[in-house]
Amino acid sequence: MSQHPAGKSASSPTRTRVIRHAAAVAAALVLGTGPAPTASAAAPDAGGPDTGAPDARQLGAYWTAARMAAALPGDTGRAAPATADGPLPGEVTPPSRSFDGIPQVGAFFWTDAGGTGRSCSGSVVRSPGRDLVLSAGHCLSGYSGTSPKRHLGFVPQYHDGLAPFGVFPVRTNGVHVPQEYYDRGPHAGAAYDFGFAVTEAGQDGRRIQDAVGAVELLTDSGYVHAPVRMIGYPSRAQKPLECLGRTTRWVGDDPADPGTFQRIACDGFVSGTSGAPMLVPWPGGWAVIGVIGGYHIGGNTPQVSYSAYFGSAARALYDAATTGAPPAGPAS
Repeated sequence: MSQHPAGKSASSPTRTRVIRHAAAVAAALVLGTGPAPTASAAAPDAGGPDTGAPDARQLGAYWTAARMAAALPGDTGRAAPATADGPLPGEVTPPSRSFDGIPQVGAFFWTDAGGTGRSCSGSVVRSPGRDLVLSAGHCLSGYSGTSPKRHLGFVPQYHDGLAPFGVFPVRTNGVHVPQEYYDRGPHAGAAYDFGFAVTEAGQDGRRIQDAVGAVELLTDSGYVHAPVRMIGYPSRAQKPLECLGRTTRWVGDDPADPGTFQRIACDGFVSGTSGAPMLVPWPGGWAVIGVIGGYHIGGNTPQVSYSAYFGSAARALYDAATTGAPPAGPAS
């Protein structure tokens, strides 16, 4: 199937550029260098940048280095798999390495109902409002409607207790998760385990995409991709992990988690990495084809991860999040 960025159609010249860019990036990553992160800012509106919200200052003061470092994984709904869930016989599992991250990928932080800090991974996705962050549905679904945000914010390129671009609050009523995920739950709704958070301006008044850049969202791009760069934040780790692998098609073999998913073998992706983007080279930077989530809530071993497929449901959710449509939520 053809690759379609959200809101755009693919063309033959673009596909040619992608193939050439992918080959160059793959060679660079194999050599251990990789391209420099792309963090170019879009031009501000004619009316100037957003006004810094007090929430951004308060949130930045709340999420101290100690609190961020102590946050526990937000993906606490994992259950023991009913079937084997790990490397296949003879499968090579690429290693991961810790590094300082890239501006477009970061960590969500929030406090649960008991006041304990929690975290998941996420990535900034290109959008008309320049304010959208992608993660797993099971990370964001507790923030439907106008429920208390409990210090919910996103920290781009978090590492070593630092928030180099500040903390971006999530807008009230700004969490979008598919209705099917709410209705079916994290296992029966595994094929819908993705979500978007609409953020407010940061402390300096800039929107998140203007501050750090963004990755392109691809939908209906197929299941098999290589190279795939996965970046995620293990809980309580001081730096994110990255791994270079390939995705394949996986038909769920557990009736409790039905669907067809993208599967990737990469070592070290434990709790906290839910929502981590699976990135492919794209002209000018990267595009996201999936996030850790879905089958067995993203996988139950550190060596293998899964993503719900980004098809028409992901495109519809993106459209809802970027046009101001009312978010879905649990049935009353």
